[in-house]
Formats: sequence, C-alpha cells, structure tokens
Amino acid sequence: MRSALVLGLASTLLALAACSDDATSGSGASGTGGSGASTGQGNGTSSGANGSGAGVPIGGSPSVGDCPIFPADNPWNQDISGLQVHPNSDAFIDSIGRGTGMHADFGTVYQGEPIGIPYNVVPGSQPKVPITFDVPEESEPGPYPIPPDALIEGGPDASGDRHVLVIDSDNCLLYEMGVAYPENGGASWTAYSGAIFDLSSNALRPDTWTSADAAGLPIYPGLVKYEEVMEVGEIKHAIRFTVSSSQAGYIDPARHYASSDTNPDLAPMGLRLRMKASYDCTAFTQEVQVLCAAFKKYGLIVADNGSDWYVSGVPDSRWSDENLADVANITGNAFEAVYTGDVKTY
Repeated sequence: MRSALVLGLASTLLALAACSDDATSGSGASGTGGSGASTGQGNGTSSGANGSGAGVPIGGSPSVGDCPIFPADNPWNQDISGLQVHPNSDAFIDSIGRGTGMHADFGTVYQGEPIGIPYNVVPGSQPKVPITFDVPEESEPGPYPIPPDALIEGGPDASGDRHVLVIDSDNCLLYEMGVAYPENGGASWTAYSGAIFDLSSNALRPDTWTSADAAGLPIYPGLVKYEEVMEVGEIKHAIRFTVSSSQAGYIDPARHYASSDTNPDLAPMGLRLRMKASYDCTAFTQEVQVLCAAFKKYGLIVADNGSDWYVSGVPDSRWSDENLADVANITGNAFEAVYTGDVKTY
C-alpha cells in the first residue's frame, strides 16, 4: 500500500509539473499572512516575532537567524568540486536531457501567485496543532507549529505539491509537509507526509522513509533565496532540482525513491550533479553567474520527480524574472554526475 501511494502521488505531481513546462513557472506560492505577530513580506517568507526569514549565510554555512542550516560538514553544505566523476555520468545526463535548458522554478508572480516554494519562520512559542498524515508510518507525528495562515506552495487554493515549510527559529527545528491542507481555519492540518529535521544535526531519516520530498530529503536547504544571490552574492549549499524520469533507487543522504523503473541509466534520488569547471558563465546575468558558481562548488541534488532541470527557489517580489530566465541558456551538457555513494534499493 505504501508503494502504491507513493508512486501514485509521484505520477500526479509529475503530470502537474509537466503542464507548466512552457510557462514562466511550474508552481507559485501564497503571499498571504504570517503567524502570530507576523505579516507576509511579499517575498515568500513569513516571520514570527522572534524569527528571521533572511536565510542569509553567516560564517561558512547558511543560517536562519541563529540557526545553522545543518552543520558545515553536512552533505547539503559539502564542496563537491574535487569529487570524482560518476562512472555512469554520461548516461545519467542523457536521461535528464543533455540538450535541455535549465529552468528557474522561482521568481516573482505567475498567474496571480508568487513563483516558487515559500517558507515560514516562527518562534518557539508558536502553538502546535495536530496533523493527520496519509502515510503516518513514514511521518513524524504531530503536533507541528504550523500557523493557521502559513504560506503554502501554490497558494491556499492550489492543487499539487502544496509544500508547507516551517522553521522554529528558537529550537532550530525544520518542519516540512507535502500536499498540506488546513482544516477548521488552521486549527489542524492534513498532509500526505511530514518530516521534522534538527538543523544542528547530520542525522538522516530512517532508511526507506519518504519526507515532504520524494527523496526523503529536506526541501528548505536546497532552495535558492534572493538574499543569498543578490545581497550576499554567494550560494553556500547544494541546490534542489527535479527530473522527469528517475530510477527505483537512491543515494545517501536520500532515503527513498518514487519510481518502479529499474533502468540503471536513470537518475536515482540523491544523485549529485556538478557544473563542469570549464563551463563559461561570464556572458550570463548576475543572478545566473551566482547560480553557476554554486553549481560548480556545491552542485545540484535530484530531490523529486518533476520537469527536467527545474531548479527550486523561494518566491520574492524583488527577483528579476527576465534575468533568471537567462538560466535557460545552460543545457544539461554543462553538467556531470559525481560519485557520492552507491545506489540503494529496497
């Protein structure tokens, strides 16, 4: 039953993502509200009284307020520029699309909703509410500190992924849900699955467990944020992206897959890609040059099924969609897969 549910959700989300290939964005986010004393900032973040939605790197790794986004030696913060090329790199790149251009699946607004995956920052005093999960056997049980008006991917009326990400900035805990819906005005929520991550720890989820993402990984640490690109000028973490066809396998730190295809040439969940060091990005916009630097140093991680080469980020009214669109000039041929471990299955 678990496999059927997971594969069914993956097929639904893939179909939804495919429908947006020719649009500015595959998904949006609500720009409404925050929590407690918070207000929506119009930039895909919602901050509580004690929270900071900046997500700006300090020191050697990203952070939110005083919370690190995992330790400096966490795989999300790992410099992969010196790792060896994966022996099956060519086949993996071919399966994703060697001639296919990248797409920034984040930006300003599309069809009335901000483009990307938003997040919410709350204080430790945020009231916790009960959560009902479709797959409770692979979800940390509630209650979760979800504000009644939490920002939801795609907005309050959206279908599809409907990710809800919440950072408790006092206790440095990340709560993530997929296909999340509020009930009774947010007094409780339902979701397909949910995960809680200790931002100060390198602990992985139980083996074979999903999360709010198909790979069993956290979503927040892989999102591109306006502040790091345009204010800091550097992304200090790997970046989440999607592929349309993946194999029934995963590479640590991923813990899960959402495919029945055993073709070893398809990308497994958790596969790490790196932009070739020789690839020249100097002709691109400032935004894309910052992305390129991160692609070369920290790389991309296959995190979910969706449209090929769709790069995930946080919506923000300050983005230039025109400048971000320059990333479409980068095709799959600019990348190579690196070896970070063997493919696992179950």
